[in-house]
Amino acid sequence: MPKQHCYVLGLNTYDHDVSACLLRDGAIAFAIAKERITREKHASGFYREVIDYCLDAEGITLDDVELIVRNCYVLPVAEMEERLAYQDMPGFLPPHERTEASKHPLYLSRSDKVVSISHHLAHAYSAFAVSPFEEGVVMIVDGVGSYQSDVAESYPSTDTATPLARESESYYKFSGSKLECVKKVWMEPDRGFLSDEFYNMPGLGALYSRASTYIFGDWNKCGELMGLAPYGRREQAKHLLELTDGKLHVPHWTTEFKQPYVMDSGSWEGSPSMRHWEDLAWRVQDDTENVLLARARWLRETTGAKNLCIAGGVALNCVANGRVAREAGFENVWIQPAAGDDGIAIGCAYYGYLEILKQRRSFVMDHSYVGKRYTNQDISNATAKFLVRIQTSAVGRHDICRDTAKLLADQRVIGWFQGSSEFGPRALGNRSLLADPRKAEMKDILNKRVKHRQAFRPFAPIVLAERAKEIFEGEEDSPFMLIAKRVRPEWRDKIPAVVHVDGTARVQTVREQTNPVLYRLLREFEALTGVPVLINTSFNVKGEPIVETPRDAVICFLTTGIDNLILHDTVISKNALHRIVAPLVEIYSDVATMVMTSTQPT
Repeated sequence: MPKQHCYVLGLNTYDHDVSACLLRDGAIAFAIAKERITREKHASGFYREVIDYCLDAEGITLDDVELIVRNCYVLPVAEMEERLAYQDMPGFLPPHERTEASKHPLYLSRSDKVVSISHHLAHAYSAFAVSPFEEGVVMIVDGVGSYQSDVAESYPSTDTATPLARESESYYKFSGSKLECVKKVWMEPDRGFLSDEFYNMPGLGALYSRASTYIFGDWNKCGELMGLAPYGRREQAKHLLELTDGKLHVPHWTTEFKQPYVMDSGSWEGSPSMRHWEDLAWRVQDDTENVLLARARWLRETTGAKNLCIAGGVALNCVANGRVAREAGFENVWIQPAAGDDGIAIGCAYYGYLEILKQRRSFVMDHSYVGKRYTNQDISNATAKFLVRIQTSAVGRHDICRDTAKLLADQRVIGWFQGSSEFGPRALGNRSLLADPRKAEMKDILNKRVKHRQAFRPFAPIVLAERAKEIFEGEEDSPFMLIAKRVRPEWRDKIPAVVHVDGTARVQTVREQTNPVLYRLLREFEALTGVPVLINTSFNVKGEPIVETPRDAVICFLTTGIDNLILHDTVISKNALHRIVAPLVEIYSDVATMVMTSTQPT
């Protein structure tokens, strides 16, 4: 029987944001991050779950895959697995995964169809290979990439570094499927406590993570740091990044930074260090924006390129992205929606397809809805459990967008579950919490009932793409919620729940061809209210990943203050028994386990 499709599998392995991406004939068939399956935020460890997810969704086996390309930024995957075989490293391979890893055909594989590549190269392929541009340049900036000794790609001989230096920034130009590195910026190793040298390394992304650790006690709270920055006072802290003649200098921190957030030291919001943290956040954000803008302008002037692609963890900084898009001089800017390390799986897959298999580019990633689709039977299974049924009522709707728009206009908080899940850290309208932006208090309602986030953090708007320029400043499109725009003054009082303290919003523009159901919902809401905008935040509670399955959505709905859950064309409401049953479930058992394993009455 002739082979029907060419399948390539890309993997980000072992460290945070383990993920997989399956290509079918050069197009993304499915992609998933491990956290969506295991429900552990930024899940690390072995990669069986993400492989099985993609293969099962496509209905194939590993034998059907022609090529597997992997990355782990810590070490090359083969070396990483050799060390894991003889060393207990629970952060990378927890004890409960050791047995399953040892039995998996990819673990310690010596197969010719299994390849490893370096970190920034994978990021670069994730950006340009699925962009809409035939030629242009690529900007990769993240916390930490591969060791210099592990980078296989060619780069300018003038960008020298020691073997133990790490990738910090990489810049490329591309034409068609060909990619060429034009600049590497390295971080030399620094001293630290055991394995925390990264926080002291002289890199742009490393500095941002250092400030995140200092203010929030977590290196991965960079989004919160960006949200806090507008509350800070200008020029109250010294520069923490200095760019002179193209060379980046990151000064060492001294004892003047002696107010770190310490876990269990009391309320973060009530800390006497808050003013200091706000000022520092402003400085770090401002320095980051200025360096990124200078780098982007240099890249344009050096290459003459009109098109810019961006990836790497720093590309999730939507405020900096907005400035680059507006001020760097490029005609077009495209940002990979999974810009962080989950997107490494996409880059690995496309490196295999384009560079190893020598295929041509033919796919444009104009949306990120690349999870598998759940059937109406999956929804029935999730809602038919006894403890779910006695707390809720489910009604199918002929016109789900019209009916949901009415609920939103009545100030209801909606859990919105449609189609395939989004790949990347942003909920883009298929696994979203939606609400009316017309009243400022809706932000506090969402926080109190569901999200439980710090009060300073803003919520994002979704808007009909054709109305975006009327409401938000700037010409650039923002389909992946990765560009911050200023809200026009005449609209700020109309949609106050999505306007940040500095007058900006992290906008997602919605087009009918990429998400017709969400587009129709916005049109129906506009018809009722005159406002083509909704609050869109991720369908989860603080500290948990975005929901993936109907089961996940039902659990989040029953354990929070979400008013209605929309599963495809079904509206689910809580009834009077919910107020009685829910507290009992919480007292006597783990909610998720008890709700979803309850049996039907006989």
